[in-house]
Amino acid sequence: MTVPKDIPDKWFPMVLPLQRKKRNQVAGGIKKRKGKEEERKVRANDREYNEKFQYASNCIVTSKYNIITFLPVNLFEQFQEVANTYFLFLLILQLIPQISSLSWFTTIVPLVLVLSITAVKDATDDYFRHKSDNQVNNRQSQVLINGIVQKEKWMNVRVGDIIKLENNQFVAADLLLLSSSEPHGLCYIETAELDGETNMKVRQSLSVTSELGDPNNLAQFDGEVVCEPPNNKLDRFCGTLYWRESKYSLSNQNMLLRGCVLRNTEFCYGLVIFAGPDTKLMQNSGRTKFKRTSIDRLMNTLVLWIFGFLVCMGVILAVGNAVWELEVGSLFQSFLPWDAPVNNFLFSAFLSFWSYVIILNTVVPISLYVSVEVIRLGHSYFINWDRRMFCSRSNTPAEARTTTLNEELGQVEYIFSDKTGTLTQNIMTFNKCSISGHAYGDVDPVGAQGKRPQPLDFSVWNPLADGGLCFYDASLLEAVKTGEPAAQEFFRLLSLCHTVMSDEKREGALVYKAQSPDEGALVTAARNFGYVFRSRTPGTITVQEMGRPVTYTLLAILDFNNIRKRMSVIVRNPEGRIRLYCKGADTVLFDRLHPCNHDLMNITSDHLNEYAGDGLRTLALAYRDLSEEEWEEWSERYRGAGKAADCREDRLAATYEEIEQDMMLLGATAIEDKLQEGVPETIAILSLANIKIWVLTGDKQETAVNIGYSCKMLTDDMTEIFIINGQTVQSVREELRRARERMVAHSRGEKVDEAEGWPQACSLGNGIGGGDPLGWPHPQDKDKQEAQGKQGKGAPPPSLLESISGEFALVISGHSLAHALEGDMEHEFVETACACRAVICCRVTPLQKAQVVELIKRHKKAVTLAIGDGANDVSMIKTAHIGVGISGQEGIQAVLSSDYSFSQFRFLQRLLLVHGRWSYLRMCRFLCYFFYKNFAFTMVHFWFGFFCGFSAQTVYDQYFITLYNIVYTSLPVLAMGIFDQDVPEQRSLEYPKLYEPGQLNLLFNKREFFICIAQGIYTSVVLFFVPYGVLSHATQSTGVPLADYQTFAVTTATALVIVVSVQIALDTGYWTAINHFFVWGSLGSYFTILFTMHSSLLFSFFPKQFHFLGSAQNTLEQPVVWLTIALATVICIAPVLAFRFLKLDLKPQLSDTVRYTQLVRQKKRKLDGRGVGVSGAGLGVGALGRLGRLGRSASRRSGYAFAHQEGFGELITSGKNMRLSSLALATFASRHSSSWIDTLRKKKHASNTNSAANASPASNNGPSNSSSHQGTPTQAAAPPLSNSASLNSHQGTPMQAAAPPLSNSASLNSHQGTPTQAAAPPLSNSASLNSHQGTPMTHTPTLAQASPLSNSYSLNSHQGTPMPHTPTLAQAPPLCNSYSLNSHQGTPMPHTPTLAQAPPLCNSSSLSGSQDSPAEEAGLAATAAPGGVATGDDGLHGGPTSHTANGTLATSLEAGAEGSSPRAVQEALFGSKEAGARRGGASSPGPPPIIEESSLTE
Repeated sequence: MTVPKDIPDKWFPMVLPLQRKKRNQVAGGIKKRKGKEEERKVRANDREYNEKFQYASNCIVTSKYNIITFLPVNLFEQFQEVANTYFLFLLILQLIPQISSLSWFTTIVPLVLVLSITAVKDATDDYFRHKSDNQVNNRQSQVLINGIVQKEKWMNVRVGDIIKLENNQFVAADLLLLSSSEPHGLCYIETAELDGETNMKVRQSLSVTSELGDPNNLAQFDGEVVCEPPNNKLDRFCGTLYWRESKYSLSNQNMLLRGCVLRNTEFCYGLVIFAGPDTKLMQNSGRTKFKRTSIDRLMNTLVLWIFGFLVCMGVILAVGNAVWELEVGSLFQSFLPWDAPVNNFLFSAFLSFWSYVIILNTVVPISLYVSVEVIRLGHSYFINWDRRMFCSRSNTPAEARTTTLNEELGQVEYIFSDKTGTLTQNIMTFNKCSISGHAYGDVDPVGAQGKRPQPLDFSVWNPLADGGLCFYDASLLEAVKTGEPAAQEFFRLLSLCHTVMSDEKREGALVYKAQSPDEGALVTAARNFGYVFRSRTPGTITVQEMGRPVTYTLLAILDFNNIRKRMSVIVRNPEGRIRLYCKGADTVLFDRLHPCNHDLMNITSDHLNEYAGDGLRTLALAYRDLSEEEWEEWSERYRGAGKAADCREDRLAATYEEIEQDMMLLGATAIEDKLQEGVPETIAILSLANIKIWVLTGDKQETAVNIGYSCKMLTDDMTEIFIINGQTVQSVREELRRARERMVAHSRGEKVDEAEGWPQACSLGNGIGGGDPLGWPHPQDKDKQEAQGKQGKGAPPPSLLESISGEFALVISGHSLAHALEGDMEHEFVETACACRAVICCRVTPLQKAQVVELIKRHKKAVTLAIGDGANDVSMIKTAHIGVGISGQEGIQAVLSSDYSFSQFRFLQRLLLVHGRWSYLRMCRFLCYFFYKNFAFTMVHFWFGFFCGFSAQTVYDQYFITLYNIVYTSLPVLAMGIFDQDVPEQRSLEYPKLYEPGQLNLLFNKREFFICIAQGIYTSVVLFFVPYGVLSHATQSTGVPLADYQTFAVTTATALVIVVSVQIALDTGYWTAINHFFVWGSLGSYFTILFTMHSSLLFSFFPKQFHFLGSAQNTLEQPVVWLTIALATVICIAPVLAFRFLKLDLKPQLSDTVRYTQLVRQKKRKLDGRGVGVSGAGLGVGALGRLGRLGRSASRRSGYAFAHQEGFGELITSGKNMRLSSLALATFASRHSSSWIDTLRKKKHASNTNSAANASPASNNGPSNSSSHQGTPTQAAAPPLSNSASLNSHQGTPMQAAAPPLSNSASLNSHQGTPTQAAAPPLSNSASLNSHQGTPMTHTPTLAQASPLSNSYSLNSHQGTPMPHTPTLAQAPPLCNSYSLNSHQGTPMPHTPTLAQAPPLCNSSSLSGSQDSPAEEAGLAATAAPGGVATGDDGLHGGPTSHTANGTLATSLEAGAEGSSPRAVQEALFGSKEAGARRGGASSPGPPPIIEESSLTE
């Protein structure tokens, strides 16, 4: 919720002493104290002692006003607006009768209206803040007072109080944990409000206070805590407890922070250390800032310019008045003397100046600001009412919590996103596994009978099964049931090797409490497959194996940490056999396997690659049998290492390393970290809109990188991923510098040895480096590089980074970021990061999130948007231009501080690309028209001044002047500002490039403003001089002259209203019934009011106010008047029409092209009586949204990325977390998914076959396109002037692809069996995407001949045992763009989709497929098409040029209007930046004209 700008502190003591006093009472004098407090001293149960320090109370105040201060403070803030002050000044002038030509009510009525509307809005916002504050402050807490636990409101809690918390209660303040109901003073908390993480964390009290569980003992506790002052570091606390002449050190593990929730702990007691605004939660909330849009800031500037223009016009007319009075007016003094105050021509000119300032003030009418607020309010309601942004699951609609930022949603360039809870759900599901070389989990989404398979029902044979697991592969269950040893040992390992705690409230009702959600998912999977983890003690683990309880002796837990990336347990089974079970990242576990596992390791590695390609998190599982002697010998060393006084961790790690050798591989698991729905698609579409997305997360680096791969921010086809991990300023500077070097070297086509000069910064992907130093020299090299610069050999400027080719990503840790944000390095960091496609900042604090946002705002001058869901995102949300809160399960702190809120990240694309773009477009059109119509209206007075003796006489009567902006012209432009569209919402999503004009601020800027006022001035000249020239010599039919003042006024006013109504009709792009009613109704109201004001009825009642009886009727009865109006209208409108037609024909905008193709499609649909290929909401959502799983990444990502801290092995074996009455119970939460997402990637068959594709005879040595195969290299060559790309993945018979001359084709095929050949005809742009899995039978996809300049696609996906299948593309006419997307699952029957003939310049798409179970996802880039292929020097003096790239689908833009630039329209649709990344650093020549690539590989 947006709050007006904070009032300067120095202003309060003078104007609002009551408010100042109240805030001092609430904050406890915090402003004075903060500058002095270097440490905090708190004594328990001693309020009198603690009050000496004036610590803040626990009352929270986020509201801005109260009843007394609202009116003066709000008016003060509103008059800080330049426009409001300007209108107040005009009102004062109008109250002076000597200079006022207009009545005061023409200004005061709209001014009061504007102030009232804004005040009501501000009051409403502040009311909700008061309501929220009262709700929080009045929560009940239990405070220990005089040995008795009493209920107190949160606002009455004080520092030094001891409060009691019960299970599921929020922590009221920052507390030092004293004791709890759990053994050893443990308690469990959920920190979702702080960091968005739903997994539980453990806190433990000091041993000396853990026994003070009784209120009587706690009442006698008088310990004193000396600690650090209030700060915003959520993960750090440093203090000391002094009690009974002893001191004890305190850390963050002893603290419960405000905003946390107590879980699975009956009760606990804590000592209040920080309260209210001093708590870490509030310290991180940031200062609420008054947010204003760039259009608001521009309007303030324009108002000052217009005021200057107004003064200039007033000076010109005042000088004219002085000259006229001196030369001509003096001749009339005898019968027209000056009024009383005027005694000379200079004073007359002075008064004339102010009179003209009043008359001409309508160039910026106050109704402009009223209309702007109404339009913004309407846009906000559209967001609130959008059913497509409503989440039915949580019953949560989108909400615009402010009305002042809507148009800025259409100008966003940078999005800063939190990870947990925003991009992900923090929910893990067991998806697939590999056991002894056999892969499980791959099933057909469509069964043999064409029905969707049902998930396995484990409860039929396993009463302890968890109903939340959805697994479809019955063969795995059958293997377990039939007693297959490998499968049983696999799940036995999962049920034993973990640190999960079980909580069994009643028989069979098991609840697992996991340290991280991935562990909970694996143990739950073992539970469903018959290996149920029941309970544990410090020395035993009880598992129910296939219905039979078995208790294992737990000999040791070799705990997980970030370096080991694995954990092991050593157990003894009831038969006495000792076995080590290990699970961990395959990169570390494969190195510790016995050599006999080589073949199995290769097969499992293939499975792991496949799982990683599907975005799953993988773990490898292994075991080792130990003899009694081996165990005894090793355990001695293990106990010795555990007792070591120094280097204990290193000694333990070395001991672990000894035993974890020569293990036997069991298999691997694949779990899915559930992303929020639609995250990869949303990121892909926003990237196409030239929006850069940065992820700022508090998670560790491995977690963040994994999610980056899952949501397709990072891909294995990226040129390079730079990881900045420097711990010092110099190391960070060096790593950033080398990253820039490698970027520039790649853009220049240079190659540098991977190891050269890159010792510190890790790099992933294809290593390409080298090049000259870029821009920022080292201090020691500064003089040397300055000397080089003088000789013209200096480093390239930083701006070079903006034009580099290749896709890069930057990952930077929190420690490195702290150095990068320092003043002398922030520019280097900004330039390096902004040259990357994706940026991920890990382990960042909430304050650092805000600093990064502020950095981009300051250096790039770009509109920023921050989106998050937790309290740790509040400062970032408040700092960004636009803050979006996700209203999920992690609390409402982010929502309360946001400007917009909704429940899922995927709604962001609709908020920006539809609502934001439309809001910006509407506001810009509104402002352009508004300034035009008011300059056309006002400047007539200026020209009239030269013909009325500069007497400040108005052309129109004052009623017309008053009603012009309120009645006659306000509603049509209001309707345009609220309802107008350039293209439908589906096209806005289909063509993300439509968003770019807002980012570049093209639709309303200073240039557009001057064009508008120039048109307005031209219109005023025509409206004045045409009637003046005609009527000065015109006569009525009776011979009476028409050259009178009132006839001229009525003619000019009527022509003005008609001209501006015609102009608004031309400007309106989307007509509704409301638009028609307002435009034509305004014209009707003008004539109605005009005839009424000149009627005898009003004259009879108000003869002094309505002097000109019947003049309107008399004037408008004359044909010459109507001819004059028609002539003026034509002269005003004809140049506008001519300019727009020429612009549309010669230089069309992207929206013009899209609108034209839409019209053609609609006409064709009417003619055919059916819509070919228009299903779905547009290719942008359909095909582009399916970029998700096309292509497999080779980066395996360990499931242990999600263990946020070291394991609980030591805690478990010590027994500290076990209840004495029931050692089997423990407390951690794990969440299970109720949905299962099947992917279509099948296990590949190993085979080695070599093949080469035949090239076209006239290839002219064009660059070839290599495809990625497993065991089967494939080559493809493209002929001259072709732009082709083939992305093929084969195991078995190779595939050959060849394209004839002048073709633009792409083939993406994944086969296991019969090869496929594809060929495209001349000048065609075709793509065939076929994926077959299972045992394919006869398969012959055929691409029929396509006519010249066609753009067609066929996408077919089959799973199971495909029958004969022949998709056919029928002939398409010139300049067509059609798509066919077919998905078959199961055992498809013969199928022949056909594309009927489409008209020229059509853009159609067809999407068909099962919606029950997702099919293989693939994306095609939408194209629209110009006509013609340009040749020239780009292709070696017109020679043929071929341009291909590995892993890309090349497309050619081949539609457009005649005379337009094909290249311009193409770049507008898809952008000119190369999307295809080259593997191995290879680069190819630039593409020839009108040829463009769009990447299919993610």
